[in-house]
Amino acid sequence: MALALGAYASPIFCKATSHNNSSAAHSHSRDAGYVLRAVELADKSAGFTALHPNFGCVIATPSGQVAGEGFLYAQGTKPAEVLAVEAAGEFSRRSTAYLNLEPGDCHGDNSAVSALVQAGIERVVVGIRHPLQHLRGNAVEALRSQGVQVDVLGEDLRSKIIEEARKSCLLVNAPLICRAASRVPFSVLKYAMTLDGKIAASSGHAAWISSKNSRSRVFELRGRSDAVVVGGNTARRDNPRLTARHGGGHTPMRVVMSRNLDLPEEANLWDMSEASTIVVTQRGARRSFQKHLASKGIEVVEFDILNPRDVMEYFHDRGYLSVLWECGGTLAASAISAGVIHKVFAFVAPKIIGGKNAPSPVGELGMVEMSQALDLIDVCYEQVGPDMLISGFLQPIPDLTPVIPSVEETYAIDPTVTPYEPRIIFFYKTWDLYGAFSNFSPHPIQMPDENGNYVTWLSVEHYYQAQKFFGVNDPVVRDCVLKIKSAKSPEEAARIGRSMQRQHPDLVRSDWESVKIDVMYEAIKRKFSIYPHLNSMLLSTAGSVLVEAAPHDLFWGGGRDGEGLNYLGRLLMQLRSELLGESPTSVANSFLASQPGY
Repeated sequence: MALALGAYASPIFCKATSHNNSSAAHSHSRDAGYVLRAVELADKSAGFTALHPNFGCVIATPSGQVAGEGFLYAQGTKPAEVLAVEAAGEFSRRSTAYLNLEPGDCHGDNSAVSALVQAGIERVVVGIRHPLQHLRGNAVEALRSQGVQVDVLGEDLRSKIIEEARKSCLLVNAPLICRAASRVPFSVLKYAMTLDGKIAASSGHAAWISSKNSRSRVFELRGRSDAVVVGGNTARRDNPRLTARHGGGHTPMRVVMSRNLDLPEEANLWDMSEASTIVVTQRGARRSFQKHLASKGIEVVEFDILNPRDVMEYFHDRGYLSVLWECGGTLAASAISAGVIHKVFAFVAPKIIGGKNAPSPVGELGMVEMSQALDLIDVCYEQVGPDMLISGFLQPIPDLTPVIPSVEETYAIDPTVTPYEPRIIFFYKTWDLYGAFSNFSPHPIQMPDENGNYVTWLSVEHYYQAQKFFGVNDPVVRDCVLKIKSAKSPEEAARIGRSMQRQHPDLVRSDWESVKIDVMYEAIKRKFSIYPHLNSMLLSTAGSVLVEAAPHDLFWGGGRDGEGLNYLGRLLMQLRSELLGESPTSVANSFLASQPGY
């Protein structure tokens, strides 16, 4: 069973079969095979949506027939387990569900566990426990408390073939595991070089070293990334576009790292019609050029000292799971030295270019002996057209077996650590703690249309984006609103709405700026009135400040350093005060007002 796990996995996997006659070996072989199928399903949305935790689910009947399958398409869409149960129907009863990852794509949402229990699933096989601390073990415990048998690979099931299947589960969610273990996204360094180790001729000319087949694979790698990073040298020399061109719906953010902003006035990367671009630079660099970039719609982010680790920590806070580095040797060496590169993809072309001054893929690392060389782990070799692709990990996938005690557990041991101090609660991605507060959470709402009839929207974000064009009588607008309403995910709805607003600002309703806060408030008020568990979650935050931790959104979010207006957090606190019967000047709001930046 070959699995196309792109940047995260080997291209070759062991087949889930066994010729051992023992019943245990046969059972393990069957379990491993279905788990590997769940892994394959989990990877199906790659390139079509922004990165998210990868979930796949296979439901197999007692006779071994596959009754239903499902995978998580995008953040804020139906869980894989719900889709699989819907596909299996009555065949779910007394069947086994195979999951590559413990359920938990939105904290506070228990629809996956409920679907499995209510469908009569008798046994659940879990590839790995959820790597995020606030979700780890919750679904396993919930299922067992409902009388469902739960077997976790490596814990309840152990054998060589089980370990191979578990490894595949780790690989398909390597970015999520990396996020759980560190404060940087999973980063892949990609380069193409000649057989004699050159990434360009002495003149700097580099088009093309690798074959068309290899370049197609690069497009796929880009589609599997939240962002693609290049340095100023690459931006000046190659004038790249860095678009995915892979046929999917996801376009990664293009990132240019330049300390002094010695960049061209015009470049393909400044064309925002195909993809967005962020330029990261040192604080104070070329203010006039920063204004030039801003006039083109390019976001500029300044750092006190520009270095790869601080930049990756920033993109971690921005919610990115995976970043592809397509930079030159100098920046590649800096990123490797900073410890932010996890995997390497090297396309080696059967060509020799020579040249004493021709650049190499990795610059100076300060190593003087071969014994200091960095060895790759789990190295794979694959022929891609005439080229050879060599890939491997510079760092092993973190072992998340140790469980960090929660604050409440720590308090039981050490009363000096109290969980009851006033605090600020941050939320952003749906899989984060309090992720259900996000507009992208998978909670449909019913809102009245212009005729007073209630219409179902798949998420708050779907409704909010459509409301930008409410009352505008134009066929282009009507088509856009239909596309927003039928979008498969909140991410796609947002992309459609924002694109229309950017390209046709004249078609946005004239009162939008004055009503958008009210529109949002009515939507989230409806959301928290429909779902009791969300209502309880919101009320449980009483006394705490709620902040949407979007570092780039200075209106709805808190911004990078607390400079954002945080209107989404403010509206949630306003709703909480209303539900508690408090005045707008509640304790939390008073505390919010006292915090600089909020």
